[in-house]
Amino acid sequence: MRTSPKGDRRGAAGRRLAVLTVLTVALGAATLAGLAFGSVRVPTAQVVEILTGRADPSPFRTIVLDVRLPRVILGATVGAGLAVIGTVLQALVRNPLADPFLLGVSSGASVGAVCAIVLGSVFGLGAALSTTVTIPAASFAGALISLVLVYALARGGSGGFATGRLILAGVAVSYILTALTSLILVTADSADHLKEVLYWTLGGLGSARWDMLALPCVTLVIGTALLMPMARPLDLLLAGEEGATVLGLDAARFRAGVFVLASLLTGVLVAYSGAIGFVGLMVPHAARMLVGAAHRALLPVVALMGAVFLVAADLAARTVAAPQDIPVGVLTALTGGPFFLWLLRRRNEGVPA
Repeated sequence: MRTSPKGDRRGAAGRRLAVLTVLTVALGAATLAGLAFGSVRVPTAQVVEILTGRADPSPFRTIVLDVRLPRVILGATVGAGLAVIGTVLQALVRNPLADPFLLGVSSGASVGAVCAIVLGSVFGLGAALSTTVTIPAASFAGALISLVLVYALARGGSGGFATGRLILAGVAVSYILTALTSLILVTADSADHLKEVLYWTLGGLGSARWDMLALPCVTLVIGTALLMPMARPLDLLLAGEEGATVLGLDAARFRAGVFVLASLLTGVLVAYSGAIGFVGLMVPHAARMLVGAAHRALLPVVALMGAVFLVAADLAARTVAAPQDIPVGVLTALTGGPFFLWLLRRRNEGVPA
C-alpha cells in the first residue's frame, strides 16, 4: 500500500523524535556510568544522591563532582563538536571520508596550541592568559591555515575542486604538521613542555576542570546554532556545486565562511582535548543510517551521538587498563582506523559510502 507524502513526512518526523529520545537517554546513561566507574567504583545510587545534593560530604563527592563530572562534560562537548564538524566538512567537500583529523585540521590546531605552550614563556604570558586566550586562539589559527592549505592542494590546475585528492592532501599535511609537532617536542628545553606537547599529540580529557569548560561549551552551542540555519545550503552543496549555484547559492563564499567556522570550532575544542581523531568520520555515517542525509534532521542527531560516543570511549579509556588512564585518542584511532579502511574499500568497490 502506497503512503502519501504527508504520511511519509510524519513517519520521518516520528522516527527522528524516537532517535533523539533514545540518544538523550543513552547520553544520560553514559554520563551516569562515567561518574560511577573508574579507578574507584562509586555506587550508582550514591552518584544520584550526590548529583541531587542529598548526599553527605564524603571523598566520593569530590571524585564525582570535582574530578569526573567536568571530564564527562568536556567529553560530551568535544564529541558533539567533532561530530558536527565532520558532518559539515563532508558536505562542504562532498567526500564521506572527510574528518577534522584526516584533513589535518586537528593536527594544525595541535601545532598552534603547542607553539603557544612552548613559546608562551618567551613572550612572558601568564599561565591563566596562556590557557584561556592564547592556546585557543593559536589553535584556531593553526586549524584554519591547515584547512586552507589542504583545500588549495586538493584543487585542480583549472581551479576545479578535486575531491579525490582531498584525503591525500589532508594526510600529507597532517604528516607534515605532526612532524612539526615532534620537532617542537624534541627541541623543547623543559620537561613540562614535553609532557604538555605529548598530551596534545595523543588527545585526552584528563586535564578537565570546571574553570576550563566555559569556552568550549559556549563555542559549541554558538557554532551549532549558527550551522543549523545553514542546513538547506549544506544539502544543496552535498547534492552538487553546479546545482547549488543554479539555485542561487554562492558556493565559494558559503564554503569559505563555513570553513572559518569549522576551523574555529576545531581550534577551540582541540585546545582543550588534544587531537582526538575519527569521531567526525564515524559518527556522521552512523547517524545518516538512522535519519537520512538532510542536515536539518542530521545535525542534532550527530551532536547527541558524538557526545554519547566520546563519553563512552573515555569511560573505556579509564577502565580497560585501570588504574592506568589511556588517552582517549588512542581508542578512537583503534576503532576509527579500521572503519576508515572499510569505507575506503566500499568506495573502491563502487558502493556509495
